Amino acid sequence: MSGRELSRRFHASVVSPLLNGIPHAAALLGEGSEVLGFDDDVSPDHDFGPRCQVYVAADDIPAARAALDGLPEEFEGLVVRYARTDGSAGHQVEVTTPRDFFTARLAVDPADGMSLADWLLTPTQRFATLADGPVFADPDGALAARQDALRWYPEDVWRYALAAAWLRVGQEEAFVGRTGGRGDELGSAILGARLTRELVRLAFLVERRWAPYAKWLGTAFRALPIAARLGPLLDETLHARDWRSREAALVRAGAVLAEATNALGLAEAVDPEPHRFHTRDIRVIGGERFTEALAPAITDPEVRALLERLGSRSDRPVGRLVGTIDQAADSSDVLANTDRFRAARAMLGLLPES
Repeated sequence: MSGRELSRRFHASVVSPLLNGIPHAAALLGEGSEVLGFDDDVSPDHDFGPRCQVYVAADDIPAARAALDGLPEEFEGLVVRYARTDGSAGHQVEVTTPRDFFTARLAVDPADGMSLADWLLTPTQRFATLADGPVFADPDGALAARQDALRWYPEDVWRYALAAAWLRVGQEEAFVGRTGGRGDELGSAILGARLTRELVRLAFLVERRWAPYAKWLGTAFRALPIAARLGPLLDETLHARDWRSREAALVRAGAVLAEATNALGLAEAVDPEPHRFHTRDIRVIGGERFTEALAPAITDPEVRALLERLGSRSDRPVGRLVGTIDQAADSSDVLANTDRFRAARAMLGLLPES
């Protein structure tokens, strides 16, 4: 059963008739695997059922909530009112305003515009569940306006995120061969897996799609156009039994993303072919080269000021790009908590809130 379609039918058949006379928008946004269409036969074992959000004017909230007291006990054989795993009870129709709903999840209403800090501090999972969730009714366009505002980074923020993503690759790609050459196959395999994840996340950046969190990262990746070429090479990287095979697959995968990055036209093209790492018997794609190409192409004054604050390395003309919150932090307790990811301004090099 598709949770998205279940919610659509639930709104059309039950919720909307109960709200007769109360102007409202409705959608399935925010938390839950079904929001992005990733639910399956296992999903109904917790907090699954007919649900949606109803968006009304602030003055209409009491009337809408009172109208929803008429919700049935079941819909299409599924419980509408039940005890949740957090110990609470009730139905799963949230009544709110568009401004309150988006602000609770972003700490800002995208209808008012998104600052550089708003873009960099928000996890891509949060963007995905707000921008890509299904809308069932939107008579005044309030949800469409907010979803459109969250479709993708502004161009120079995109350049910055790409530059930081390539820097992360460049910082560790030589270690696959370095550890393997010392006989540390486990260490090489761990690094190969880390870099595979970085390349997958790079693929989302190249394709202008928000990456979901770890549980659904591979599932969503397979739907990207670039996955047909990139996926088999990443599989080879992960399943390689020796470091030379791992390295060979990894640099071929990197070359696919290098070509795709060049094709975006966001910076001067970089040779996508793998090369020797200094004089060592190690091959790399040279991720930092793309950072060096993308960062100078940034012209937005606020993003350029961020680059200057972060500073450069003394040995190369590449900045110390911390990147977005997803690139700088990997803790679920940070990325899933609005207050915590909004508190990461200093870590990302952003100025304090005025």
